[in-house]
Amino acid sequence: MSNSTTAKAPRQPADAALSHGLKQRHLSMIALGGVIGAGLFVGSGAGIAAAGPSIVVAYTVSGLLVMLVMRMLGEMSAAYPSSGSFSAHAERAIGPWAGFTAGWAFWVLLCTAVGLEGIGAAQIVHGWLPGTPEWAWVALFMVVFCGTNLAAVKNFGEFEFWFAALKVGAISLFLVLGVLAICGILPGTDSPGTSHLGDFLPHGGNGLIIGLLASVFAYGGLETVTIAAAESENPVRGVASAVRTAMWRIALFYIGSMAVIVTLVPWDSPEVVEKGPYVAALDELGIPGAGQLMNIVVLVALLSAMNANIYGASRIGYSLVERGQGPKVLGRVSGGVPRVAVLVSSLFGFGCVLLSYWRPDDVFSWLLNMIGAVILVVWIFIAAAQLRLRRRLERETPEKLVVRMWAFPWLTWVALAGMAAVFVLMAREPDTRVQLYSTGGMTLVLAAVGYARQRRGTARG
Repeated sequence: MSNSTTAKAPRQPADAALSHGLKQRHLSMIALGGVIGAGLFVGSGAGIAAAGPSIVVAYTVSGLLVMLVMRMLGEMSAAYPSSGSFSAHAERAIGPWAGFTAGWAFWVLLCTAVGLEGIGAAQIVHGWLPGTPEWAWVALFMVVFCGTNLAAVKNFGEFEFWFAALKVGAISLFLVLGVLAICGILPGTDSPGTSHLGDFLPHGGNGLIIGLLASVFAYGGLETVTIAAAESENPVRGVASAVRTAMWRIALFYIGSMAVIVTLVPWDSPEVVEKGPYVAALDELGIPGAGQLMNIVVLVALLSAMNANIYGASRIGYSLVERGQGPKVLGRVSGGVPRVAVLVSSLFGFGCVLLSYWRPDDVFSWLLNMIGAVILVVWIFIAAAQLRLRRRLERETPEKLVVRMWAFPWLTWVALAGMAAVFVLMAREPDTRVQLYSTGGMTLVLAAVGYARQRRGTARG
């Protein structure tokens, strides 16, 4: 991109029309509960089946990458709080085309995820009430959380506060029970010792790669706290606190959980995939009703993700419009809430649900492949933006560097190398190769449209 297109700083959102109804307790719990996503409860079983006990290594490696990304994002979000988060940072650092590409790709990802989480939640309820249609439950959940997000932002904050409290409480209790059982001091259970850890790499390097890819995408959703921070009482303090505690949260909830599960349950147990790893581990301990209780927690995790993704999609859409990057109708705000953006995001999500019933083998499958690697694209924009903005901040406004990236710029480059390595690994695996190419195609189309809009704007200017 030529200097002529970047000399003029892009107009940045003031987010003045949005309310600031999120309290510090909301933001703290969103940051804490956001780590415990549906991907951890639902998707980790396939990773364990592929990688065996080495899934702990996979989650550790991908967790380190995510910590670096969150630190970079926290540095920029503390300096420039915005509901557009990484999209606004990419625009500020690289140019309008970058903000357009990252923002709309993430919007599509979040809206599609809303539909997927609705389907997952409906399947759980349908299992309890077999005579009820799944689509009706999805519609009910969609109406509830669309309504929650149409009201004041504090309603979203309250829902997420209690959802997160339940998830944190449940997974903390799981870890305590698991550690007691491993130590042989849980009544009625015998310690398995290291008997399930002998075959550490059951499927060799390829199994570890599959587990690594599964773990990378399980971490999606951590970005929500930097989007929500713009509507909190103290955005800078909220982001700084969330980012600084990210390391122990990831280590405890993700890596700790995987270590407990593979120690308690044989990695090749069919129940790990069929019931989910957490339910399988609790069943192994013989705790009455624990499996069903964990299903309730999984349901809460899915509903929490629906709520958070409708919120995140609406704010990303609003921010893009505020920066002249989308249809103006999405930017309409009433009562401090971008209600049109909430409605459109919810409708897109429900449209994905309908496609899963009407066109599951072509259109819906294509959509799923298209969003398969979006989170990696977003992370690359975060790293590239941080490389440029850090120098600018140090030169112009060093007082805004409340959060600093460790060992800059070396660890930023290490993170970029890690992302490139994940792309290479995706290209090696037939299942993920299709996702990589589909996401790449969508990203190139968005980048081309964004660059054309930028050139047109420059010419008019």
